[in-house]
Amino acid sequence: MTQTIAPRVRTLVLLILAVAGALLAGAAPVSAHAALTGSDPAQGAVVDTAPSQASLTFSEPIAVGDDSVRVLDPKGERVDKGDPANPSGTTYSVRLVSGLPDGTYTVAYQVVSADSHPVAGAFTFSIGAPSETTVSVSAQGSDDGLVGWLYGFGRYVSYAGFVVLAGGAAFVLACWAPGARVRAVQRLVVSGWLALTAATLGLLMLRGSYTTSGKVGDVFDLELLGDVLQTKTGAALVSRLLLLAAAALFIAVLFGAYARTADAVEPDRDAEDDGGDDDEGPDKRDLTFGLALGGTVVAAGLAASWAMSEHASQGLQAGVAMPVDVVHLLAVAAWLGGLTALLVSLYRAPVETPVGRDAVRRFSRLAFGSVVTLAVTGVYQSWRQLGSWSAFTDTRYGQLLLVKIALVAVMVAVAFLSRRWTQRLADARVSEAAEEAERTEATERAEEAVRAEATVRAEEDVRAEATVRAEEGVRAEEGVRAEATKRAEEEKQPAGTGPAEASGASEVSAASMAVEPPKASGASDASDAEKAEAGQDSVRAAQLARQRAAAEAARQKRLRDADPNRFGLRRSVLAEAGVAVVLLAVTTVLTQTEPGRTEQDARAATAASSSASATGQGSGAVSLTMPFDTGGKSGKSGKGVVSIDLDPAQAGDNALHVYVEGPDGTPVDVPEVKIALTLAAQNIGPLPVAPDHVTTGHWSASRVQIPMAGDWKVEVTVRTSDIDQVTVSKNAQIG
Repeated sequence: MTQTIAPRVRTLVLLILAVAGALLAGAAPVSAHAALTGSDPAQGAVVDTAPSQASLTFSEPIAVGDDSVRVLDPKGERVDKGDPANPSGTTYSVRLVSGLPDGTYTVAYQVVSADSHPVAGAFTFSIGAPSETTVSVSAQGSDDGLVGWLYGFGRYVSYAGFVVLAGGAAFVLACWAPGARVRAVQRLVVSGWLALTAATLGLLMLRGSYTTSGKVGDVFDLELLGDVLQTKTGAALVSRLLLLAAAALFIAVLFGAYARTADAVEPDRDAEDDGGDDDEGPDKRDLTFGLALGGTVVAAGLAASWAMSEHASQGLQAGVAMPVDVVHLLAVAAWLGGLTALLVSLYRAPVETPVGRDAVRRFSRLAFGSVVTLAVTGVYQSWRQLGSWSAFTDTRYGQLLLVKIALVAVMVAVAFLSRRWTQRLADARVSEAAEEAERTEATERAEEAVRAEATVRAEEDVRAEATVRAEEGVRAEEGVRAEATKRAEEEKQPAGTGPAEASGASEVSAASMAVEPPKASGASDASDAEKAEAGQDSVRAAQLARQRAAAEAARQKRLRDADPNRFGLRRSVLAEAGVAVVLLAVTTVLTQTEPGRTEQDARAATAASSSASATGQGSGAVSLTMPFDTGGKSGKSGKGVVSIDLDPAQAGDNALHVYVEGPDGTPVDVPEVKIALTLAAQNIGPLPVAPDHVTTGHWSASRVQIPMAGDWKVEVTVRTSDIDQVTVSKNAQIG
């Protein structure tokens, strides 16, 4: 039967791996988790005057580098200057050179979202009027290509390794203690540790190239590796490696000291006694408790290395989402990893250490608790990442989540079948036990009858032997009498016959003595031959015993494999494991997909931007550039430039940014900058604004109240020294 199912098993495994590979191959193009929700100037907008900066607003905080944001003119030349700044919240800006001519400009960005995924994109805006030529920017991000695929595959392997490591160890501790002595289970757990360790090291090396250039040659760039170690994701990967060192010690104790205390065969017990530890000594209970506590702490730490650097660490209720994500990952490991260990045990456990029905029952209870935990935590995570029912069908994240839910439902249905096979196996064991008891009782009765018959025969043999001995005594007595009679007759013979008879007797005696030595030599040879034959017999007996043991083990294995209930349990568990592999692949893709809530927000922002562009209103922001006399600051006289950005330049709350540049065009700090707003037509103002210093040459103020629309005068007072200051002004249309 095993030869018949082996090709089917191989075919199923290959099909599962093909589906998982196809899912992973399609994961890379949608790996962005932060989305661009707004920009200034807006995408496709046409502004009247050249802006002093380009601002981008994302759905969550991002990490930026020197070249994260680039602005290109119609000829492809860069017109941005300085590093990107973060003036407020999730808005990031880059300064532009002054005096930009009319034309279409391209803003290209490549940043890293707070949940560790690279985000790349580009948009255009125009000054005055769109130009005939624009710059074509490649849409391929660093997460595409070979490096992106390898990074996605490494994530899948790391998840699979964690599931097998944590789930396999939980199966041994909670469900089947003798499994600690089974080589196949040991190899499974150690393989999970090796896979997770290798994948973590690979992700650490790939991370720098994955978030920047996407080139294979940059994988071994030590400078990039140093930059990665300073990020949140790099710290999470390093902490994972440290926890894996502790996990190695845990595995050594589990398959060392704990395995030596585990019974080779765990007897099946009744349901009410199942899982009891009354027969365990205090040392084993203490060791089991210590391993369970230490293993839980290490597994929770490993799960936290994902929760602290991915989806759960950003967005709504991050403080609640991270521990919920840890519990979710632990439940996944207990269910899927324990299922893998059960499958290996059913197929690879030796005959002398079979998986009992009680172990399967314990795992069934563990799996049920894990499924309930997954349902509760999954509902919370779905609400947090989707935000609406429409996101289930309108976003890729929601569609993948529906696929995941369907796969979980299939696994639960197959698990129900496994539970039925387990019950049938238990019922069959009970009936077999009853039949065995009846056979034992019949055998004992037959043995008693045989013993009684043997007793009767023994008594008869004793009587017969006594009769024979009596007859032999009578014969011996008659022989003695005959011998005495014979001697009496010989004494009556003549004396001359005596010497001849004596001579004859002497010759006979000499002949007998001459023959004796050869008889002694022959006896010695016979003794050696008997010893050699006895040694050969012992060797043959040992060989025969081994052959009989092997034949008995093979017979027991055939009987076990031929059991229809056990065979059905194997098939159902194998089907569960197959669905679990695909489920894990979908989960990996899901973690690399932009959440539905973020995707819908980005769509709404893009639609609003497109609508504003179509109506010709632009972004509504106002940018003013005013030269001022530096007054000989730093020993140099000349003209500096002060730039004012007011957004959205409408009545109500506005955000104001002030930038100061020296004569050489570089940002400079001055002792003080003050703003005053005046609407002369309505006799309003001046309204003072005191911006806060942000960075070199940059000040900002939020919630600047402008009471009504109109042609407002914006006055900027720049104090260049303790005694020198200059005031410049410009009008701007508000509203």
